[in-house]
Parts: sequence; structure tokens; C-alpha cells
Amino acid sequence: MEVGDVHEVTTGDCSDLYYLDTGMYGTSGYGAVYIIDDDRPAVVDTGIGTNYDLLLEALDEVGIDRAALEVIAVTHIHLDHAGGAGFLARDCPNANVYVPALGADHLADPSRLVAGTKAAVGEQWDYYVEPEPIPEDRIVEIEDGDAIDLGTHELRVHAAPGHAPHQVVFEDPANDAVFVADAAGIWVPQTEEIRETSPPSQFDLEQCLEDVETLKELDPDVFCYPHFGPRYVGDDAADALDEYATVLEEWVAAVEAKRDELEDDEAVIEYFAETAAMDDVWGAEKSSSEAVMNTRGVLGYLEGRE
Repeated sequence: MEVGDVHEVTTGDCSDLYYLDTGMYGTSGYGAVYIIDDDRPAVVDTGIGTNYDLLLEALDEVGIDRAALEVIAVTHIHLDHAGGAGFLARDCPNANVYVPALGADHLADPSRLVAGTKAAVGEQWDYYVEPEPIPEDRIVEIEDGDAIDLGTHELRVHAAPGHAPHQVVFEDPANDAVFVADAAGIWVPQTEEIRETSPPSQFDLEQCLEDVETLKELDPDVFCYPHFGPRYVGDDAADALDEYATVLEEWVAAVEAKRDELEDDEAVIEYFAETAAMDDVWGAEKSSSEAVMNTRGVLGYLEGRE
């Protein structure tokens, strides 16, 4: 799949569902946005706003007029998920932005969100654009237990605050699928492996493991990853989630061990930046930047635990 490609999701029994490769961070196979073609058409997550024109082209390709889009649903307010929401709301006048209540204010006034993102992603900010503020009357706050009715499909809201306190996942029972946000890790289809995601400043290992249990209870056939793409798990959903729990635990343990060895946080960050293992998939720059961000998140978690 190349940047800008739009594919229908035929994984499992999915219908009316499409996904776009947004070319996030200048690489293919990292950032996905999902489109649901229903009575109330919806977009799930929006990317960082860079290459926003690709999302408009994707809507055209699926056959959804901009005036017909009604739902922009974001799993959490990190800008790699919600950064394009304001642009889409601006150009789709009948769409409201459904966002976890804890983060809603930051989409109406993204100034603090931008500052926090710059601190978290470092040099990767070069791949971002300043988000468009969303008028408050276009924002619909959602919480655990809510449901967004699309027609044939609905998006049931489940809290998943380990990656960030404002994160939710969306269950689509009609497709037996869950839009997993960052609660199930990063799926790398090229190598069929799962990778950790532990960004600063609110990563919480114990809560992430509880989120894994939440996903187990939902037991879907299909995980729709924003990073990256649909994955059929069928009867093996619990095993796939156990695998991610192990990846997270081993990752945190590795950072903690290296911190104990080097006794210097910056040296720990430099070590993992230089030993990042995803160069062949994401390129050296993105692979190293991802490792730096995830290491910082774990170091912050470890400091807060002491």
C-alpha cells in the first residue's frame, strides 16, 4: 500500500469500511484514517493534518460528498490522530467532531496541545501542521458507554486511558471490529509484528495492561489500527493482545534496565535511538524518532512510579 491509496476493508465480515494511507511522517504504512460509508458517513481519526488533501480525495473516491459527512470521531486528541479534525470540520459543514470529553477543550483551543506535542515529538514536529481550532458548537463530547449511531453501524465508546487519559476505542459490532486507537500497539503489516507505543507524558503501563483486558472482553474479529491498517484476529484476539502486553512489559523492563546501567536518562535515550530496529520499514529517521519518543515516555513513567 502506498501513500494516498484507499482500500476497502474486506477483512473478516467488514462492510462499508475503507482506509487511507496518509503518509504520516513521510512514510507509508504508518498512519491510517478510516472512512465508514453509512447513512451518517463517518471518519475515524484524521491524521496530523499534513497531506490533508489526501483525506478529501479519499472521501471523493469512496463517494461521500463533503456536505454529507456527519461524523468525525477521534479516539484521542494526540495530533497524529486529531490534528486534521479542524480542517475536516471546516470543509464539511454538516459534520460534528466527536471527541473524548477530557480532551475536548484542547481541540477548541489547541495551543497547549501544540506545545505539548512539540515537547513530545521533538524534531518530528517538522512533519506536522498547526491544527485548525474547532468551534465549540461543532464538538460533541463522548464518554465510556456512549454510542454514535451511523445507521447500519454504530461506534460504541470504551475508555482506554493507558496510552493517554483521553483515549477511547470504538467498537463497531456490525463489523465485529474495534478501532483500537493506540491501546493495542502499533501493527506492522510488512513484518506481521506488534510494536510498543509509550509516548510522554502520560503513558501508564498498568493502565495499558488494563486496556488490553478491555479489548479482550470486546473480543472482535478485526482490529483497525491507526498505525497501521486492519488486522484479522478471529478466535486469536486474546492471544494477539497477550502478545502486546508482553511487548509492553519487556519494553519497559529494557528501558528500566538500561537506566539502571547507565544512570543517565539522555544516555538511555541515545542508546535506544541508535539501536532502533525498524529502519527497513519506516526509514532510519522515523525509526530513531519513534524510539526516542517511546523511551522518553517510559522514563517519565518510571520517574512517576518512584
